[in-house]
Amino acid sequence: MNSRQLQKLGVPEDCVKSAIMAIQSVTKASRLKGKQIKQAIQNVVDRPEDFTDDEHFGQFAQDVIADREFVRPEPIDYRTWGSEIDKAAHGQMKQACSVPMAAGAALMPDAHVGYGLPIGGVLALEGAVIPYAVGVDIACRMKLSVLDMPPATLDDNFNLYKEALEGGTRFGIGVAHEKPKDHAVMDKDWSITKITREKKDLAWSQLGTSGSGNHFAEFGILDLPERDDELGLDAGQYVAIMSHSGSRGAGAAVCHTYSGIARAQLPPKYEDLAYLSWLSLNSEAGQEYWAAMNLMGDYAAANHDVIHRLVSKLLGAQIIAGVENHHNFAWKEVHGGRELIVHRKGATPADAGVLGVIPGSMASPAFVVRGRGNAESLASASHGAGRRMSRKKAKDKYNWRAVQKDLEKKGVRVLSAGADEVPGVYKNIEDVMQEQADLVEIVARFDPRIVKMCDDGSKAED
Repeated sequence: MNSRQLQKLGVPEDCVKSAIMAIQSVTKASRLKGKQIKQAIQNVVDRPEDFTDDEHFGQFAQDVIADREFVRPEPIDYRTWGSEIDKAAHGQMKQACSVPMAAGAALMPDAHVGYGLPIGGVLALEGAVIPYAVGVDIACRMKLSVLDMPPATLDDNFNLYKEALEGGTRFGIGVAHEKPKDHAVMDKDWSITKITREKKDLAWSQLGTSGSGNHFAEFGILDLPERDDELGLDAGQYVAIMSHSGSRGAGAAVCHTYSGIARAQLPPKYEDLAYLSWLSLNSEAGQEYWAAMNLMGDYAAANHDVIHRLVSKLLGAQIIAGVENHHNFAWKEVHGGRELIVHRKGATPADAGVLGVIPGSMASPAFVVRGRGNAESLASASHGAGRRMSRKKAKDKYNWRAVQKDLEKKGVRVLSAGADEVPGVYKNIEDVMQEQADLVEIVARFDPRIVKMCDDGSKAED
């Protein structure tokens, strides 16, 4: 009997597999055929409690009982920071909170629609991880490096800075350096999963590249109002380079591979949560994904390290301080006395005393921040200003060349970008920072001066 025939007899969809196993078992052990098997299945469906100890139909009967007793848990609550968040993002967050292992959630002020979990969403689970709640660009992150260059050189030596950005990294989907760059991350064990082993060469070729979408590399002025011992800097103004990118093609391949595995295992009762399909960390697939995700975290950090190393070398500068953080990742953390898997999809870790970087747009400031460890946000903050407009609407509304000329008049030179990334598509970063004043304190302000992004209109997840 096939699954369709079994379901016509009243076998719940979740119990079809055990029904087939029961039929195979009883067929091998007896001469039951056709109508007799059909009647036996019907009997179990009608009165499963009579068959729980049966050597052939016991598991099937137990599954039928469990299916009938199943009650989907109510979604957990979440707190929201910020007011300029669309209904679709809230809809995604509410759906994420209905994942059965959900134990905590929060929505940051830069929130907007993503895949599964909205960008700016924080979701804590017990014993499970959701590949799409980490994101396609695993370990997408920010890195800011302070350089030993006089601020006046940004204007006086513009061409030198321009050549350093354009020579030190590459932008676009699938781009690679002509010669693979060296970094210790490539000496790690890439054979921990089949997909990481297969993508090692791709990862090596893309090491030190920036990708597409909202990824960028830019020079600007860091304004530090008072000495910060952790940064090791006195109060003053400094030249800094800031970059935004992640784990490139290898990370995307890991996400798609394990999202597919999770989705194939998703119980039919949760089919509405396809983009939130989870993997138990006790399962082989869950352990593989966790190992691959952490390798992608190391690779993304190395990617930024190479970019900053190459750019600063071309500039003839030394890096004297820095701060960096992931924002598409999952961490094992203890909250409320429980170990939880905290997913931050486009959200920045903001535990007490932890430094991070929160950017605005190509023409608005970024901020070096120190976390306050707010328990209600699961020690998280926004990862940026957040989009207020889709890429399509932005391209329809803005003329890139006109925006570029206007920005240059204001002192911001954009070497390349697209209309879908102009300042007007983002929320006001000053408002976003004010709305999360209880999550982070501002340590320093970074104002972009020379910016480079991908200009081919290709999309990357935030």
